[in-house]
Amino acid sequence: MDYVRFGQTGLKVSRICLGCMSYGDPTRGNHSWVLSEEEGKPFYRRAVEAGITFFDTANVYSIGASEEILGRALKDLVKRDEVVIATKVHGRMRDEPNGGGLSRKHIMGEIDASLKRLGTDYVDLYQIHRWDPETPVEETLEALHDIVKAGKARYIGASSMAAWQFMKALGIQRQNGWARFVSMQNHVNLLYREEEREMLPLCRSEGIAVIPWSPLARGRLTRPYSAEPMTERAGTDKVDKMLYEKTEAADRAVIEAVGKVAESRGLGRAQVALAWLLAKPGVTAPIIGATKMSHLDDALSALGVTLSAEDIAALEAPYVPHPVAGWS
Repeated sequence: MDYVRFGQTGLKVSRICLGCMSYGDPTRGNHSWVLSEEEGKPFYRRAVEAGITFFDTANVYSIGASEEILGRALKDLVKRDEVVIATKVHGRMRDEPNGGGLSRKHIMGEIDASLKRLGTDYVDLYQIHRWDPETPVEETLEALHDIVKAGKARYIGASSMAAWQFMKALGIQRQNGWARFVSMQNHVNLLYREEEREMLPLCRSEGIAVIPWSPLARGRLTRPYSAEPMTERAGTDKVDKMLYEKTEAADRAVIEAVGKVAESRGLGRAQVALAWLLAKPGVTAPIIGATKMSHLDDALSALGVTLSAEDIAALEAPYVPHPVAGWS
């Protein structure tokens, strides 16, 4: 396993981050395809054995169950200081007026709830899951600063939003001397490269760690193109449809290019798609979801793959501009 500096901080993380949305409670929330706690245990063990030290979840995943399971799994496998735990806040946790968003009230309540579920007194990275247009950004940023100063989070990060919004937040933090966002968790893969226009250059300029979500485009980059859903998740995942359904015709050419490069190199499609992302300047650690052990093994093996300039050109050539997706 390779370990890299997390943006301009002194924190070191594994080059692969295990995303924990896949491990939860199928009866809680709207992800019926998630693995149960017992089914998820081998994935945590394999990740730790492979040297993965970076784990990402969110309070909204299985309405808290993902955090609970992550906390118990890591407690059985490692010492707390040996791992980097990241979680997120924003999603609706309760059906009442203050049950979601980025108000001071919601953030302060949810950090304590997340810590309790995770079984720890701090998280390494506390992220805003999305931008909240109904809350003044100053209110959100000051609350996050107070959480850092209280020792409940070591660092803070953000997730998908417009580059101007992220830069506005960074400017306000700098102006007030508040804890600064050190990371951006955004939507980047071979099927969606719009972040290359503004967000990725901004993050490189500001020394922000980039930890892309959905690096394999919900599995679309790991198999030949098909107009029909090939898994339970693909057939029921509303986010998948929102992200990719409108661009399937254009995406087919990219998927075929991945297959050609994979065949020519004697590699799996997942290895090729992840190797492309790992080679992208500024990318720190893609967040990998795994519901089969082969998914995790493919991600780990991608660390040893180096694509040629010709390979990268072939993978990127079919891409056409896409509508913005993944900010809401």
